[in-house]
Amino acid sequence: MRDPYTVLGVPRSASEKDIKSAYRKLAKKYHPDQNPDDPTAHGKFAEATHAYDLLNDKDKRGQFDRGEIDAEGNPRFAGFGNGGFGGARGARPGAGAGGFSAEDILKEFMSGFGGQPRGGAGGRGPAGGAQWDPFASAAAGGAGGAQMKGDDVIVNVAISLEDAHKAGSVPVRMPSGKVLSVKLPEKVEEGQQIRLKGQGSANPFGEPGDALVTVKFEKSKTFRKDGHDVRTDVAVTLYEAVLGAKVRVPTLDGSVELTLPPGVDTAKALRLKGKGLYGDGDLYVNIRVVLPPGGDADLEALARFMRDQKPYKVRD
Repeated sequence: MRDPYTVLGVPRSASEKDIKSAYRKLAKKYHPDQNPDDPTAHGKFAEATHAYDLLNDKDKRGQFDRGEIDAEGNPRFAGFGNGGFGGARGARPGAGAGGFSAEDILKEFMSGFGGQPRGGAGGRGPAGGAQWDPFASAAAGGAGGAQMKGDDVIVNVAISLEDAHKAGSVPVRMPSGKVLSVKLPEKVEEGQQIRLKGQGSANPFGEPGDALVTVKFEKSKTFRKDGHDVRTDVAVTLYEAVLGAKVRVPTLDGSVELTLPPGVDTAKALRLKGKGLYGDGDLYVNIRVVLPPGGDADLEALARFMRDQKPYKVRD
């Protein structure tokens, strides 16, 4: 086996995240499901999986970096001991160098490859020998296998204050072009993320990632958000402001009728308690007097009369 760092194409100082990312790229490229007729790709996939299994294990990675084990995960040879060839104390009959029999060496060699024989422990091939399956360690949930998951994706969605207020469902377009109807949580806040499980990037040999939908409030033509308070403007005529009137006022729950007192003070906002966002805040109504478009001769005459007969000040 080659150096696992070389196999994954990462430096020895690589972080766990870098190692995982490098393995994902190689596994996606060489996976048998993607290359059913390419034995070379199968071998590279097995090699990458073994390298990842070794470096993903903190203890094994430390042992490898210190030279205690080789790239296959086997202890490095440390001499023949006092017994010389076959002379190790306590060696089993038939043991070879260092007190290991051929069977011991074979088992140790097979263990370096994750060596579960195909069909499970003790499985036999057509000729009666154990068959080694190089892909067993990469199977989902298999011994030593890496649990693979697709990448999460970040999606932004702009919602209206009305949709947020009623916790409605809004359409969200995924990077793939797919449009989902997403139910907003109660009292959703600006910047809050909604996790959509399994709606992220697909993985050809594992579960897909998730979609993280970040909520943004879109600018409203009717309302201005101020925390959980909401502000709006209502246009009235001059005579409604002078004489008083009943006017329709928009709220997040629909329009309501508001009674204006005669001579309403347009410098102060009228408060509708509990009519703000989520019912936690209030609605503040700013009265805006609108004059007739194009002017009005009678109104101008009245204004001149008022100016000459009974002037009043609105500013000091």
